This record gives sequence, structure tokens and C-alpha cells, in this order.
Amino acid sequence: MGLKTIKGVREEKWSELKSMAAKNRVPMGKLLENMIEAYSKHTEEAWRRILKGEKILSDKEAEEMKKHISELRKEKWFKE
Repeated sequence: MGLKTIKGVREEKWSELKSMAAKNRVPMGKLLENMIEAYSKHTEEAWRRILKGEKILSDKEAEEMKKHISELRKEKWFKE
């Protein structure tokens, strides 16, 4: 493996990352792998809950809300 660079990382965040790796006694590469895996799992779970979770509004309530918003957008003060 060669040397890799990450652009746009502030010095204090880089130091924090190095510190985390040292505290956990893992190489930086392994720490980054673990962080990416955790982030991916968290993101997938969040979207699963959003897309497949229980509805907050009934279909009727959602349609009424859409109609109301459509009417509000017709007002002269509304800017798109």
C-alpha cells in the first residue's frame, strides 16, 4: 500500500483521528474502515426506517396537506 492523502482535512480533526487510532490501538487505515462501515450501516438503517417505517400521516391527510400547500403557493407573497 502506498501513501494516500485526504484533501480538506483540518489539522485539529487529523490530530483527533490519530488520537482515536492510538487510544484504540489500531492503525489509521483500520480505524477509517471501521468508521466507514459504521456510517454505512447507520445510513442504511435510517433510510430503511424512513422509507419502510410506519406512516405518520394517513393517505387522506397527506392529500389534504398537498392541496393546502398548492393553494398557498398560488398566493402572491409566495416566492419560488
